[in-house]
Amino acid sequence: MTKGTKKIQKTTVKKRMKKTVYEDELIRLQAELVEMQEWVRKTGARVVVVFEGRDAAGKGGTIKRVSQYLNPRIARTVALPAPTEREKTEWYFQRYVPHLPAAGEIVLFDRSWYNRAGVERVMGFCTPDEYSRFLHQAPIFERMLHEDGIMLRKYWFSVSDEEQEVRFRSRLHDPMRRWKLSPMDLESIARWEDYSRAKDDMFVHTDVSPAHWYVVESDDKRRARINCINHLLSTIPYSTVPPPEIELPGRPESTGYVRPPKDTQNHVPDHSRAVEHGAKAAKHN
Repeated sequence: MTKGTKKIQKTTVKKRMKKTVYEDELIRLQAELVEMQEWVRKTGARVVVVFEGRDAAGKGGTIKRVSQYLNPRIARTVALPAPTEREKTEWYFQRYVPHLPAAGEIVLFDRSWYNRAGVERVMGFCTPDEYSRFLHQAPIFERMLHEDGIMLRKYWFSVSDEEQEVRFRSRLHDPMRRWKLSPMDLESIARWEDYSRAKDDMFVHTDVSPAHWYVVESDDKRRARINCINHLLSTIPYSTVPPPEIELPGRPESTGYVRPPKDTQNHVPDHSRAVEHGAKAAKHN
């Protein structure tokens, strides 16, 4: 391969999706997600979407865009903390089962039972026997979900080591996002190849019918979100559910109710006025 060819490929990979094009397509897809949600509610379907991948790969941002306009009573995100001492003694999948959907629900797993095949294996949080048992049981568990009628979709967000480091450094210098940079994130930098091998082994054992993995290239977050949402919609056999006819009732005649005086209640200070005055003063200076 020539240097020129390498340069062309690198430029193609680095090209980001234009913001205006991204936003237009995102809102269209989010409208489709709302339609899909109504179909799920109406038909009693059950949907589980697993989001996995390296730290800073863009899982959280995609989940946020998926759920942005959905009803939280129908579509909920599950992001479990580290297991308690009691949970460590349970069957591994037990702590995830209570979070599975009932009829008419969508569950988005921000990381899932695949913690065992990733961070737990790499960091030594599980024994070799526990790890081997997981690789054997995971396809069986997922086949049981499928046989019971749950639609399971699994996405792996793939990010390059260069882009991951850029995102880590961005978090490091951003006080609003610094909390996202955990000790585990820092450890993942030193163990990049270990995580790569763990992911490859996990795919060998769990990328099987009826619950295949789908890889989302996520160096460009905008493209990753668009591609993931579009694919998810394409795999759910939903149809448009006609909305019910709604007519707002007219307001009834007054029966003499009078609101109590404002000075009898506690009100939050009007901070917005102070902000406006400050902005106006700064503009004139």
